[in-house]
Amino acid sequence: MPQIEESRPKYLQVAHHIRDQILRGDFRPGEEVPSERQLAADWSISRPTAARALETLSHQGLVEKRQGSGTYVRGPAVNRRARELYGRARQTGKIYAPGEYAVITSAGWAAAPEHVAQALGLEGRGVRVVRRRRVTMDDSGPIALSTSWFGPEIGERAPKLQVRERIREGTLAYVESATGRQGSYAEDRVCARVATESEAADLALAAGSAVLIVHHVVHDLQDRPLEFAEATYPPGRWAFEQGYPIG
Repeated sequence: MPQIEESRPKYLQVAHHIRDQILRGDFRPGEEVPSERQLAADWSISRPTAARALETLSHQGLVEKRQGSGTYVRGPAVNRRARELYGRARQTGKIYAPGEYAVITSAGWAAAPEHVAQALGLEGRGVRVVRRRRVTMDDSGPIALSTSWFGPEIGERAPKLQVRERIREGTLAYVESATGRQGSYAEDRVCARVATESEAADLALAAGSAVLIVHHVVHDLQDRPLEFAEATYPPGRWAFEQGYPIG
């Protein structure tokens, strides 16, 4: 087992270690992860700390606790497009695939809607945050409409977020560089609904078209929200997948 670092919360170190094992495939969907008792013994931590590590993994959507049985790896739905964008940015320094580009339609300070403030862990009615709205395009037309929101601390330390120009290395890579906070994991919430009037206009859709909505939250190594994004995907552009055992 890795050694506990006193500078970081113990429960997060344990949770991140198990998370990495799950993402590598060391633990497969449906397999049991170590129990509180086993984690406490292996890491020389208290049972409450071990329980908090498992609760963190559950909050991240990676595991589920089964009463009287144990804690097991879930088969979470994955936003494939988001995963591919992050992977491409890490490997090549470019966020978009050949033939794709983004048009930044607005950028600057704005009052956070209630659901945005909640996602970013902010308190106070109408707290000001930085908002960036973009339409991603290719030769066939719009691929997605997305709005990213950043808390006031990040907005102050990453001034490019307020400018209506592309950030070529990718927004997350820039935020990491500007703030020293590294992205650790992301959570997606997915639903479908009818496009609003403005969404239909931006995506060149007929009124009443169905769209897929993804609420995407990126967390740093200390489990603090870095970015909240709301993405709108038109029909034919949906790229989501799920894997699960059938045996």
